[in-house]
Amino acid sequence: MPISDLVSDRVRGLGSGVFARNDQRKQLYRAGCFSAGLPPLLDLSLGSTDLQPPEVALEAIRAQLGLPESAAYCLHGATLPFREAVAAWAQRRFGVAVDPEREVLLLVGSQEGTAHLPMAVLNPGDQALLLDPYYPSHLGGLLLASAQPRFLRLDPAAEFSPDFDQLSTSEWDALKLMVLGFPHNPTATTGQQAWVDAAAERAVRHGLVLAHDNPYVDLALEGEAPALLRSPLWRQCGIEFFSFSKGWCLGGYRLAFAIGAEPLITALRQLKAVVDFNQSTALQAGAIAALEQAADWPERIKPIYRDRRDRMAAVLQAAGWPVRIPSMALYLWLELPEQGRAAGLDSEQFCARLLEATGVCLTPGHGFGAGGEGFARLALVHPIEQLEAGAQRMATWLATL
Repeated sequence: MPISDLVSDRVRGLGSGVFARNDQRKQLYRAGCFSAGLPPLLDLSLGSTDLQPPEVALEAIRAQLGLPESAAYCLHGATLPFREAVAAWAQRRFGVAVDPEREVLLLVGSQEGTAHLPMAVLNPGDQALLLDPYYPSHLGGLLLASAQPRFLRLDPAAEFSPDFDQLSTSEWDALKLMVLGFPHNPTATTGQQAWVDAAAERAVRHGLVLAHDNPYVDLALEGEAPALLRSPLWRQCGIEFFSFSKGWCLGGYRLAFAIGAEPLITALRQLKAVVDFNQSTALQAGAIAALEQAADWPERIKPIYRDRRDRMAAVLQAAGWPVRIPSMALYLWLELPEQGRAAGLDSEQFCARLLEATGVCLTPGHGFGAGGEGFARLALVHPIEQLEAGAQRMATWLATL
Protein backbone atom coordinates (compact mmCIF):
# COMPACT_ATOMS: atom_id res chain seq x y z
CA MET A 1 0.00 0.00 0.00
CA PRO A 2 1.45 3.43 -0.94
CA ILE A 3 2.14 5.59 2.09
CA SER A 4 -0.11 8.29 0.59
CA ASP A 5 -3.05 5.91 1.13
CA LEU A 6 -2.40 5.92 4.86
CA VAL A 7 -3.54 9.52 5.32
CA SER A 8 -6.72 9.61 7.41
CA ASP A 9 -10.12 10.22 5.86
CA ARG A 10 -10.68 13.18 8.18
CA VAL A 11 -7.55 14.90 6.87
CA ARG A 12 -8.54 14.14 3.29
CA GLY A 13 -11.89 15.73 4.07
CA LEU A 14 -10.24 19.00 5.05
CA GLY A 15 -9.06 19.66 1.49
CA SER A 16 -6.38 22.21 0.71
CA GLY A 17 -8.18 25.22 2.21
CA VAL A 18 -8.66 28.61 0.60
CA PHE A 19 -5.68 30.22 2.34
CA ALA A 20 -3.36 27.40 1.23
CA ARG A 21 -4.55 27.68 -2.38
CA ASN A 22 -4.10 31.43 -2.27
CA ASP A 23 -0.62 30.99 -0.80
CA GLN A 24 0.42 28.82 -3.76
CA ARG A 25 -0.85 31.42 -6.21
CA LYS A 26 0.98 34.19 -4.34
CA GLN A 27 4.25 32.25 -4.43
CA LEU A 28 3.93 31.72 -8.18
CA TYR A 29 3.21 35.39 -8.73
CA ARG A 30 6.17 36.50 -6.61
CA ALA A 31 8.46 34.15 -8.50
CA GLY A 32 7.57 35.58 -11.89
CA CYS A 33 6.37 39.14 -11.45
CA PHE A 34 9.72 40.94 -11.68
CA SER A 35 10.96 39.07 -14.76
CA ALA A 36 7.60 39.69 -16.43
CA GLY A 37 7.61 43.39 -15.55
CA LEU A 38 4.52 43.07 -13.34
CA PRO A 39 3.86 45.16 -10.23
CA PRO A 40 4.83 43.71 -6.84
CA LEU A 41 2.33 41.60 -4.91
CA LEU A 42 -0.23 43.49 -2.85
CA ASP A 43 -1.61 40.89 -0.45
CA LEU A 44 -5.10 41.82 0.70
CA SER A 45 -6.16 38.23 1.34
CA LEU A 46 -5.38 37.90 5.06
CA GLY A 47 -6.54 39.93 8.06
CA SER A 48 -2.92 40.36 9.13
CA THR A 49 -2.62 44.06 9.80
CA ASP A 50 0.29 46.35 9.06
CA LEU A 51 -0.58 48.36 12.19
CA GLN A 52 1.75 47.84 15.13
CA PRO A 53 0.86 46.62 18.65
CA PRO A 54 0.88 49.02 21.61
CA GLU A 55 4.44 49.70 22.75
CA VAL A 56 3.57 48.85 26.37
CA ALA A 57 2.79 45.29 25.28
CA LEU A 58 6.08 44.94 23.44
CA GLU A 59 7.97 46.44 26.38
CA ALA A 60 6.40 43.92 28.73
CA ILE A 61 7.41 41.05 26.44
CA ARG A 62 11.00 42.32 26.22
CA ALA A 63 11.24 42.68 29.99
CA GLN A 64 10.14 39.08 30.53
CA LEU A 65 12.23 37.48 27.82
CA GLY A 66 15.39 37.53 29.91
CA LEU A 67 13.81 35.64 32.79
CA PRO A 68 14.44 31.87 32.93
CA GLU A 69 10.76 31.00 33.29
CA SER A 70 10.03 32.58 29.90
CA ALA A 71 11.93 29.76 28.19
CA ALA A 72 10.28 27.00 30.25
CA TYR A 73 7.20 24.97 29.46
CA CYS A 74 4.13 26.78 30.75
CA LEU A 75 1.47 24.65 32.41
CA HIS A 76 -2.04 25.85 33.18
CA GLY A 77 -1.22 26.98 36.72
CA ALA A 78 1.35 29.47 35.48
CA THR A 79 -1.32 31.21 33.37
CA LEU A 80 -3.21 32.44 36.46
CA PRO A 81 -1.95 36.07 36.25
CA PHE A 82 -3.12 36.17 32.65
CA ARG A 83 -6.50 34.67 33.53
CA GLU A 84 -6.94 37.15 36.36
CA ALA A 85 -6.23 40.03 33.96
CA VAL A 86 -8.83 38.61 31.57
CA ALA A 87 -11.41 38.37 34.36
CA ALA A 88 -10.77 42.01 35.31
CA TRP A 89 -11.11 43.01 31.64
CA ALA A 90 -14.43 41.16 31.34
CA GLN A 91 -15.71 43.03 34.40
CA ARG A 92 -14.70 46.39 32.90
CA ARG A 93 -15.77 45.60 29.35
CA PHE A 94 -19.05 43.78 29.91
CA GLY A 95 -19.86 44.23 33.60
CA VAL A 96 -19.64 40.47 34.11
CA ALA A 97 -17.93 38.77 37.06
CA VAL A 98 -15.86 35.86 35.74
CA ASP A 99 -14.02 33.21 37.74
CA PRO A 100 -10.41 33.19 36.45
CA GLU A 101 -9.82 29.69 37.82
CA ARG A 102 -12.81 27.90 36.29
CA GLU A 103 -14.19 30.11 33.49
CA VAL A 104 -11.12 31.46 31.62
CA LEU A 105 -8.61 29.65 29.39
CA LEU A 106 -5.52 30.90 27.55
CA LEU A 107 -5.45 29.98 23.84
CA VAL A 108 -2.86 29.94 21.07
CA GLY A 109 -5.11 32.14 18.93
CA SER A 110 -8.90 31.99 18.80
CA GLN A 111 -8.63 29.89 15.63
CA GLU A 112 -6.96 27.16 17.67
CA GLY A 113 -9.73 27.30 20.25
CA THR A 114 -12.59 27.14 17.77
CA ALA A 115 -10.93 24.28 15.88
CA HIS A 116 -10.34 22.23 19.05
CA LEU A 117 -13.70 22.83 20.73
CA PRO A 118 -15.69 20.34 18.60
CA MET A 119 -13.36 17.52 19.66
CA ALA A 120 -13.97 18.51 23.28
CA VAL A 121 -17.78 18.56 23.14
CA LEU A 122 -18.89 16.35 20.22
CA ASN A 123 -18.91 12.64 19.50
CA PRO A 124 -18.46 11.24 15.97
CA GLY A 125 -21.64 11.73 13.99
CA ASP A 126 -23.02 14.54 16.18
CA GLN A 127 -24.59 17.43 14.29
CA ALA A 128 -23.38 21.03 14.57
CA LEU A 129 -24.68 24.24 13.06
CA LEU A 130 -22.47 26.77 11.27
CA LEU A 131 -23.28 30.10 9.73
CA ASP A 132 -22.79 30.19 5.95
CA PRO A 133 -20.54 31.97 5.09
CA TYR A 134 -18.31 30.70 7.92
CA TYR A 135 -14.69 31.05 8.97
CA PRO A 136 -12.72 27.99 7.71
CA SER A 137 -11.54 26.80 11.14
CA HIS A 138 -15.17 26.42 12.21
CA LEU A 139 -15.82 23.77 9.57
CA GLY A 140 -12.34 22.30 9.95
CA GLY A 141 -12.89 21.66 13.64
CA LEU A 142 -16.12 19.80 12.91
CA LEU A 143 -14.48 17.63 10.27
CA LEU A 144 -11.61 16.75 12.61
CA ALA A 145 -14.18 15.75 15.23
CA SER A 146 -15.98 13.54 12.65
CA ALA A 147 -19.11 15.62 13.24
CA GLN A 148 -21.84 16.39 10.71
CA PRO A 149 -22.09 20.07 9.77
CA ARG A 150 -25.37 21.80 9.04
CA PHE A 151 -25.50 25.31 7.66
CA LEU A 152 -27.56 28.41 8.39
CA ARG A 153 -27.40 30.57 5.27
CA LEU A 154 -26.93 34.31 5.86
CA ASP A 155 -28.91 36.26 3.28
CA PRO A 156 -27.25 39.43 1.89
CA ALA A 157 -30.72 40.87 1.26
CA ALA A 158 -31.42 40.54 5.00
CA GLU A 159 -28.14 42.22 5.97
CA PHE A 160 -26.66 38.79 6.83
CA SER A 161 -28.91 38.36 9.86
CA PRO A 162 -29.36 34.76 11.05
CA ASP A 163 -32.86 33.38 10.56
CA PHE A 164 -33.07 30.67 13.19
CA ASP A 165 -36.50 29.62 11.89
CA GLN A 166 -34.77 28.04 8.88
CA LEU A 167 -34.53 24.92 11.07
CA SER A 168 -37.50 22.97 12.41
CA THR A 169 -37.86 22.04 16.08
CA SER A 170 -36.72 18.49 15.37
CA GLU A 171 -33.68 19.78 13.50
CA TRP A 172 -32.76 21.98 16.46
CA ASP A 173 -33.19 19.03 18.82
CA ALA A 174 -30.71 17.01 16.73
CA LEU A 175 -27.94 19.58 17.15
CA LYS A 176 -25.20 19.38 19.78
CA LEU A 177 -23.26 22.55 18.91
CA MET A 178 -23.90 25.92 17.26
CA VAL A 179 -21.01 28.15 16.17
CA LEU A 180 -21.78 31.85 15.83
CA GLY A 181 -19.57 34.86 15.30
CA PHE A 182 -20.67 38.51 15.31
CA PRO A 183 -19.02 40.76 14.32
CA HIS A 184 -18.88 38.37 11.41
CA ASN A 185 -15.93 37.27 9.32
CA PRO A 186 -16.01 37.31 6.31
CA THR A 187 -19.06 39.57 5.72
CA ALA A 188 -17.80 42.37 8.03
CA THR A 189 -21.27 42.62 9.58
CA THR A 190 -21.24 43.84 13.18
CA GLY A 191 -24.56 42.20 14.00
CA GLN A 192 -26.91 42.79 16.91
CA GLN A 193 -27.02 41.67 20.51
CA ALA A 194 -30.53 40.37 19.88
CA TRP A 195 -29.12 37.83 17.42
CA VAL A 196 -26.73 36.41 20.00
CA ASP A 197 -29.38 36.47 22.73
CA ALA A 198 -31.76 34.55 20.44
CA ALA A 199 -29.04 31.99 19.73
CA ALA A 200 -28.41 31.52 23.46
CA GLU A 201 -32.14 31.04 24.07
CA ARG A 202 -32.27 28.37 21.34
CA ALA A 203 -29.18 26.66 22.78
CA VAL A 204 -30.70 26.42 26.25
CA ARG A 205 -34.11 25.36 24.95
CA HIS A 206 -32.69 22.58 22.76
CA GLY A 207 -29.78 21.51 24.94
CA LEU A 208 -26.77 22.38 22.77
CA VAL A 209 -23.49 24.23 23.18
CA LEU A 210 -23.23 27.76 21.79
CA ALA A 211 -19.72 28.80 20.76
CA HIS A 212 -19.39 32.49 19.93
CA ASP A 213 -16.23 33.46 18.04
CA ASN A 214 -15.64 37.13 18.87
CA PRO A 215 -12.13 38.33 17.89
CA TYR A 216 -13.58 41.55 16.39
CA VAL A 217 -15.61 42.62 19.44
CA ASP A 218 -13.65 45.89 19.75
CA LEU A 219 -13.63 46.73 16.03
CA ALA A 220 -17.22 47.71 15.32
CA LEU A 221 -17.13 50.91 13.27
CA GLU A 222 -20.82 51.60 13.79
CA GLY A 223 -22.68 50.71 16.95
CA GLU A 224 -21.67 48.33 19.72
CA ALA A 225 -20.62 44.79 18.94
CA PRO A 226 -22.66 41.96 20.45
CA ALA A 227 -21.16 39.49 22.93
CA LEU A 228 -22.30 36.23 24.41
CA LEU A 229 -21.11 37.47 27.81
CA ARG A 230 -23.89 40.06 27.68
CA SER A 231 -26.50 37.31 27.52
CA PRO A 232 -27.77 36.20 30.95
CA LEU A 233 -27.77 32.62 29.61
CA TRP A 234 -24.06 32.31 28.79
CA ARG A 235 -23.21 30.13 31.80
CA GLN A 236 -26.00 27.72 30.87
CA CYS A 237 -24.88 27.05 27.31
CA GLY A 238 -21.86 28.89 26.07
CA ILE A 239 -18.25 29.69 25.49
CA GLU A 240 -16.89 32.84 23.85
CA PHE A 241 -13.55 33.29 22.09
CA PHE A 242 -11.55 36.54 22.12
CA SER A 243 -8.24 37.47 20.51
CA PHE A 244 -5.39 39.95 20.71
CA SER A 245 -4.72 39.56 16.98
CA LYS A 246 -7.15 42.19 15.70
CA GLY A 247 -7.82 44.79 18.39
CA TRP A 248 -4.23 44.87 19.65
CA CYS A 249 -2.45 43.99 16.36
CA LEU A 250 -0.69 40.95 17.89
CA GLY A 251 -1.65 38.36 15.29
CA GLY A 252 1.78 36.78 14.94
CA TYR A 253 2.11 36.38 18.70
CA ARG A 254 -0.86 33.95 18.77
CA LEU A 255 -2.56 35.18 21.92
CA ALA A 256 -6.23 34.63 22.70
CA PHE A 257 -8.56 33.36 25.39
CA ALA A 258 -11.91 31.76 26.00
CA ILE A 259 -14.48 32.66 28.65
CA GLY A 260 -17.30 30.23 29.22
CA ALA A 261 -19.31 27.83 31.29
CA GLU A 262 -17.07 25.82 33.59
CA PRO A 263 -17.77 22.38 32.02
CA LEU A 264 -16.87 23.71 28.56
CA ILE A 265 -13.69 25.43 29.74
CA THR A 266 -12.68 22.27 31.60
CA ALA A 267 -13.29 20.06 28.56
CA LEU A 268 -11.31 22.34 26.24
CA ARG A 269 -8.52 22.59 28.81
CA GLN A 270 -8.32 18.78 28.98
CA LEU A 271 -8.02 18.53 25.21
CA LYS A 272 -5.42 21.27 25.00
CA ALA A 273 -3.33 19.58 27.70
CA VAL A 274 -2.88 16.62 25.35
CA VAL A 275 -2.08 18.76 22.32
CA ASP A 276 0.41 21.30 23.68
CA PHE A 277 1.60 23.52 26.51
CA ASN A 278 0.74 27.22 26.85
CA GLN A 279 2.32 30.35 25.44
CA SER A 280 5.49 31.67 27.06
CA THR A 281 5.02 33.80 30.16
CA ALA A 282 6.77 36.60 28.25
CA LEU A 283 3.98 36.66 25.67
CA GLN A 284 1.40 36.47 28.44
CA ALA A 285 3.03 39.52 30.04
CA GLY A 286 2.51 41.42 26.80
CA ALA A 287 -1.13 40.39 26.71
CA ILE A 288 -1.65 41.49 30.31
CA ALA A 289 -0.08 44.87 29.53
CA ALA A 290 -2.37 45.24 26.51
CA LEU A 291 -5.48 44.61 28.62
CA GLU A 292 -4.42 46.73 31.57
CA GLN A 293 -2.43 49.60 30.02
CA ALA A 294 -3.66 49.79 26.42
CA ALA A 295 -7.35 49.00 26.72
CA ASP A 296 -8.06 51.93 24.39
CA TRP A 297 -5.85 50.58 21.56
CA PRO A 298 -8.78 49.25 19.47
CA GLU A 299 -10.47 52.66 19.69
CA ARG A 300 -7.25 54.33 18.54
CA ILE A 301 -6.93 52.20 15.41
CA LYS A 302 -10.58 52.25 14.34
CA PRO A 303 -10.34 55.68 12.65
CA ILE A 304 -7.52 54.30 10.47
CA TYR A 305 -9.70 51.42 9.31
CA ARG A 306 -12.67 53.71 8.79
CA ASP A 307 -10.59 55.96 6.53
CA ARG A 308 -9.25 52.99 4.59
CA ARG A 309 -12.74 51.56 4.19
CA ASP A 310 -14.23 54.78 2.89
CA ARG A 311 -11.42 55.66 0.49
CA MET A 312 -11.13 52.16 -0.95
CA ALA A 313 -14.88 52.00 -1.42
CA ALA A 314 -14.82 55.33 -3.28
CA VAL A 315 -12.17 54.15 -5.77
CA LEU A 316 -13.89 50.83 -6.42
CA GLN A 317 -17.34 52.38 -6.77
CA ALA A 318 -15.95 54.90 -9.27
CA ALA A 319 -14.72 51.92 -11.30
CA GLY A 320 -18.21 50.43 -11.35
CA TRP A 321 -17.60 47.88 -8.61
CA PRO A 322 -20.53 48.07 -6.13
CA VAL A 323 -19.40 48.15 -2.50
CA ARG A 324 -21.50 47.29 0.54
CA ILE A 325 -20.08 49.61 3.25
CA PRO A 326 -19.21 47.34 6.19
CA SER A 327 -19.97 48.14 9.82
CA MET A 328 -16.87 46.26 11.05
CA ALA A 329 -13.22 47.14 10.61
CA LEU A 330 -10.62 45.27 8.57
CA TYR A 331 -12.56 43.92 5.57
CA LEU A 332 -14.63 44.73 2.53
CA TRP A 333 -16.95 41.88 1.53
CA LEU A 334 -17.27 42.56 -2.18
CA GLU A 335 -19.85 41.16 -4.54
CA LEU A 336 -18.11 40.17 -7.76
CA PRO A 337 -18.47 43.03 -10.24
CA GLU A 338 -20.68 42.74 -13.30
CA GLN A 339 -17.63 42.33 -15.54
CA GLY A 340 -16.56 39.20 -13.66
CA ARG A 341 -20.03 37.67 -13.67
CA ALA A 342 -20.46 38.44 -17.38
CA ALA A 343 -17.18 36.63 -18.07
CA GLY A 344 -18.59 33.56 -16.34
CA LEU A 345 -16.04 33.58 -13.53
CA ASP A 346 -16.73 32.09 -10.13
CA SER A 347 -15.09 33.67 -7.08
CA GLU A 348 -11.97 31.48 -7.19
CA GLN A 349 -11.44 32.02 -10.91
CA PHE A 350 -12.05 35.74 -10.56
CA CYS A 351 -9.53 36.15 -7.73
CA ALA A 352 -6.96 33.98 -9.53
CA ARG A 353 -7.20 36.07 -12.69
CA LEU A 354 -7.17 39.31 -10.73
CA LEU A 355 -3.92 38.27 -9.03
CA GLU A 356 -2.33 37.13 -12.27
CA ALA A 357 -3.17 40.39 -14.04
CA THR A 358 -2.70 42.98 -11.27
CA GLY A 359 -0.70 41.45 -8.43
CA VAL A 360 -3.58 42.17 -6.01
CA CYS A 361 -4.60 39.13 -3.99
CA LEU A 362 -8.10 38.82 -2.52
CA THR A 363 -9.71 35.81 -0.84
CA PRO A 364 -12.35 34.01 -2.92
CA GLY A 365 -15.70 34.00 -1.17
CA HIS A 366 -16.31 30.32 -1.89
CA GLY A 367 -13.49 29.54 0.57
CA PHE A 368 -15.92 30.59 3.32
CA GLY A 369 -18.66 28.21 2.22
CA ALA A 370 -21.31 27.99 -0.47
CA GLY A 371 -22.88 31.19 0.85
CA GLY A 372 -19.69 33.04 -0.02
CA GLU A 373 -19.81 32.25 -3.71
CA GLY A 374 -20.17 35.42 -5.76
CA PHE A 375 -18.09 37.42 -3.27
CA ALA A 376 -14.45 38.20 -2.52
CA ARG A 377 -12.94 39.40 0.76
CA LEU A 378 -10.55 42.34 0.73
CA ALA A 379 -8.48 43.01 3.85
CA LEU A 380 -7.61 46.65 4.63
CA VAL A 381 -4.14 45.76 5.90
CA HIS A 382 -1.79 48.19 4.12
CA PRO A 383 -1.30 51.98 4.19
CA ILE A 384 -3.95 53.88 2.29
CA GLU A 385 -1.57 54.89 -0.49
CA GLN A 386 -0.87 51.24 -1.29
CA LEU A 387 -4.54 50.33 -1.01
CA GLU A 388 -5.63 53.08 -3.39
CA ALA A 389 -2.89 52.16 -5.87
CA GLY A 390 -4.06 48.55 -5.73
CA ALA A 391 -7.66 49.61 -6.26
CA GLN A 392 -6.59 51.57 -9.33
CA ARG A 393 -4.84 48.46 -10.68
CA MET A 394 -8.02 46.48 -10.14
CA ALA A 395 -10.12 49.18 -11.82
CA THR A 396 -7.86 49.21 -14.87
CA TRP A 397 -8.10 45.43 -15.18
CA LEU A 398 -11.89 45.43 -14.81
CA ALA A 399 -12.13 47.75 -17.78
CA THR A 400 -10.45 45.07 -19.93
CA LEU A 401 -12.91 42.28 -19.10
